[in-house]
Amino acid sequence: MLQEGSTVRLKVGISSCLMGDEVRFDGGHKRSAFATDELTRHIDLVRFCPEVGIGMPVPRPTIRLEKHANDGSETVEAVVPKTGEIVTTKLSEFADKIQIKAKDLSGYILCAKSPSCGMERVKLYDPETGHARKEATGIFASRLQENNPAMPLEEDGRLNDPHLRENFIMRVYVYGQWKQIEDTPTKNNLLSFHSSCKLLLLAHNQQRYRELGKRLGEADTVNAEFATQYIRDVMEALSEPASRRNHTNVLQHIQGYFKGDLEHQQREELSDIILQYHDGILPLMSPLTLIKHYLREFPKEYLENQWYLNPYPVDLKLRYGL
Repeated sequence: MLQEGSTVRLKVGISSCLMGDEVRFDGGHKRSAFATDELTRHIDLVRFCPEVGIGMPVPRPTIRLEKHANDGSETVEAVVPKTGEIVTTKLSEFADKIQIKAKDLSGYILCAKSPSCGMERVKLYDPETGHARKEATGIFASRLQENNPAMPLEEDGRLNDPHLRENFIMRVYVYGQWKQIEDTPTKNNLLSFHSSCKLLLLAHNQQRYRELGKRLGEADTVNAEFATQYIRDVMEALSEPASRRNHTNVLQHIQGYFKGDLEHQQREELSDIILQYHDGILPLMSPLTLIKHYLREFPKEYLENQWYLNPYPVDLKLRYGL
């Protein structure tokens, strides 16, 4: 996907407090070192704060999510307990308001546990008892996802996990590639995208890769509806963790391309390193480094076009812990 020294810069949305902006209810922030110190070297981070965006002050009264009965059904409302004001519609409409900017984004990092931005396990209160269960999604986050169903979203806390961090950034860069052809979804463009994404998809969901390839191959024409469903399925497949077994299968598949180039000892060495990765003895970077060495020595156009080998800037060091 990225050649060494690439200057491609994507845009990713982010909760303003994660950038160190003092916009939280208590006048504080939740600065993310990964976002401010690492990602900003390669990605333009676009800040949003839904609460400030709907006109609330800093500092401000807290907001909480409550389960309300409404005409025989239950709804989730964002409520300011101090005043009783319901700001659900305002937060949802703010997501609609920024949609023009959101269309230029390749991903979004949200503040965890927030009644506006939390993606999961946000406290949902029973206004009668005051008891809360961690089972809700923030109002802004929910609407953002509804408006952009294929766009990668992640919470700041989950990015502390090296596997989730790597997976999110990988999806951001794949989605960034999609944004380049989104407005011209011809069959040839989708076939080229699918071909470059092949090994990534095989590492994450082999069945989905085959299903998508079959669907694309059988399509007489490609329209906007087809393309929208295609990228949603691709991003869903890539969101599944890549197992060591699947990575091993992909690495062995790549090894086959060098069958006629390597000496017996070299083939044995590469096979051994791949198996040591499979057994958890070596990290993923070990076989990948050797494969890239052989690719420079014995160029293969097909492999050079595979995003699996260079999914994002190497100095983010995202595969070191895998």
